[in-house]
Amino acid sequence: MLRACGLRDDDFKKPLIGVANTWIEIGPCNYHLRELAQHVKEGIRAAGGTPLEFNTVSISDGITMGTEGMRASLVSREVIADSIELVTRGNLFDALIVLVGCDKTIPGGVMALARLNIPGLILYGGSIAPGKFEGHAVTIQDVYEAIGAHARGAMTDAQLKALESAACPGAGACGGQFTANTMALVCEFLGIAPMGLSSVPATDSGKAAAGRRAGELVVDLLRGNVTPSKIITKSAIENAIAGVAATGGSTNAVLHLLAIANEAKISLSIDDFDRISSRVPILADLKPGGRFVATDLYAAGGTALVAKHLLEAGLLRGECLTVSGRTLGEEAAAAKETPGQEVVRKFSSPLKSTGGLVILKGNLAPEGCVVKVAGHNLQNFRGPARVFDSEEAAFAAVEEGVIKAGDVVVIRYEGPKGGPGMREMLAVTAALVGAGLGDSVALLTDGRFSGATHGLMAGHVAPEAVNGGPIAAVANGDIITFDIPNRQLSVELKVSEIQKRLTSWKPPAPRYSSGVMAKYAMLVSSPSLGAVTTLPASFSASAQPVLNARPQ
Repeated sequence: MLRACGLRDDDFKKPLIGVANTWIEIGPCNYHLRELAQHVKEGIRAAGGTPLEFNTVSISDGITMGTEGMRASLVSREVIADSIELVTRGNLFDALIVLVGCDKTIPGGVMALARLNIPGLILYGGSIAPGKFEGHAVTIQDVYEAIGAHARGAMTDAQLKALESAACPGAGACGGQFTANTMALVCEFLGIAPMGLSSVPATDSGKAAAGRRAGELVVDLLRGNVTPSKIITKSAIENAIAGVAATGGSTNAVLHLLAIANEAKISLSIDDFDRISSRVPILADLKPGGRFVATDLYAAGGTALVAKHLLEAGLLRGECLTVSGRTLGEEAAAAKETPGQEVVRKFSSPLKSTGGLVILKGNLAPEGCVVKVAGHNLQNFRGPARVFDSEEAAFAAVEEGVIKAGDVVVIRYEGPKGGPGMREMLAVTAALVGAGLGDSVALLTDGRFSGATHGLMAGHVAPEAVNGGPIAAVANGDIITFDIPNRQLSVELKVSEIQKRLTSWKPPAPRYSSGVMAKYAMLVSSPSLGAVTTLPASFSASAQPVLNARPQ
């Protein structure tokens, strides 16, 4: 069968290396991965391996945002991991390299590597270059915020069209420290992606060489029998959390690192994020809360420069192994800082003294919720609830001018099970910013936020509404309080009143009764556990098959 695909005798004498590609023609984040795969395969062949490329799915968050299609995004993370596992197990590959781009392809790829535990690594396709509009750099974030500005008459139809046409000038993932670039950094700090290769921008002339080098490295990992379990450790995960905190990264990193830890059978809780973030300063001045984009970070010295400053401050475990064969400390020590760069601050002069993520609990979020504090200084907020049972209803209220300064917008039934799929609320949050309400309105949801979201926003509220979480009991006018210093999110109601309301509450009918969305809703766990799909309690872990070596 493989002879019919072009393989020859010499190819069969070499290890078979799976090249899992998340290439898709729909969206710039992964559009260039077909070309990048050719360079990766050249590197594998040069190192003595036989590459076998296969594809999996990808959902563009930027394209599906604000639509029914966004429900597919988080679901795709599980499908990506499952499909990579299936092809790898089915073909008994000796090693694996996963090419990733848009948000869910990155954690999905890492989850598959952790699950399979054969030598392998992640290669990120790289960030998009910023667009140009009216003389300044722009990203997809600017487009969503412009929708709100347009709705209040601050931008013309022609200006909005011009911005939309300019924001994404070519291939690559969204340019700020949004979810894709956050998770790419996570992979480098975890050690499962080669530091310095993944962060080369998508259209940079050095990306081809980066692909070839990644192909060589995966063969080296196989020869040394370096498996993901030797790289993805509790210390490595804590390094990754510190990297997210120091760069003002996306709240989605919480979900994805919990899911990766689950696959790697490492104990990790939502509280670990608050513990680490509280001692790590924000050093990188990156969008959405800051001034710069990923290509600026690369030019300044890259993710290794962030690691170097954290290591010097004693905030990283430098002994952790990476797929390059060097430790994280060795990779950080090799960082080269561009003279005069303004993107990465030194530890002695941070943007903020504590990191970009906090975990709140309280009577509205007994299992916790995630707040991103990079980009704003609000520590307390108290206001009346404006309750919506879908993202669309909340977005319509923003456009109609119903939301006023001082309100707390509540969006529920958008959680992992209730959505299903836990949509990102960027359409709403960006519209609030565009409407001039970014600093005067708070928002909470059992859904997610885009990495491009900024302002006082609490996501991943758990338990979610469809499971009878307290968020289901909130009514218009109830007073909600955000207390960041004391890590509390609460509604000013007695416990007895919340319980009384929930006693008469009934969950809405499921949006899907068949297909992948229904299956996902049936299996998905709480966001406080990573929104992973779980096996029935009766399933014995010992019954799971192992990946056998390929017959020689």
